[in-house]
Amino acid sequence: MSALFIQIALFLINILFNFFIGLLMLRFFLQWVKADFYNPLSQFVMKMTNFALLPMRRVIPGFFGLDWAAVLLMLVAQALSLALIAVLTGASLSGPTFILVVIIQLITLLLNLYFFIIILRAILSFSPQAHLNPMFHALAQLSEPLYRPIRRIIPIIAGFDLSPMIALIGIQIILMLVRYFSTSLM
Repeated sequence: MSALFIQIALFLINILFNFFIGLLMLRFFLQWVKADFYNPLSQFVMKMTNFALLPMRRVIPGFFGLDWAAVLLMLVAQALSLALIAVLTGASLSGPTFILVVIIQLITLLLNLYFFIIILRAILSFSPQAHLNPMFHALAQLSEPLYRPIRRIIPIIAGFDLSPMIALIGIQIILMLVRYFSTSLM
């Protein structure tokens, strides 16, 4: 029975921490792309992360227009998640290995987040009213920095934009490389 409770605890830790860290990543990138602050998605992300981020901003200012307090909070939250998982599973990680696993998990979460942003934008684009949806506008602002370099190489062909498909393929390849290097390092 205790194995069941450990599995439930691991599931809840993963869900809660990944959701919070994903919101922090969204906040960081929404600020980076200068997304509309009054967009409902931006408002939701701001309100869900303000409780933890505003106190940190008093100590850690932004540099170059980027929210470094959010980056630090992502690192701390991921480290806390990994530490809780290690305690529950009985695993032990040394200092450098622990830091490396935290960074690998953040990169994986970031790539998965962008994967779902691209998929969600593609699904919403099938609606004839998509351009009126504020969620679509925020997703477009988040994904355009990823599409622009791809469009420079492969432009829109006969009205078809292949950049989302190429971005998804690239994300999957990078995820495979991250998994390969993380398993070879462990």
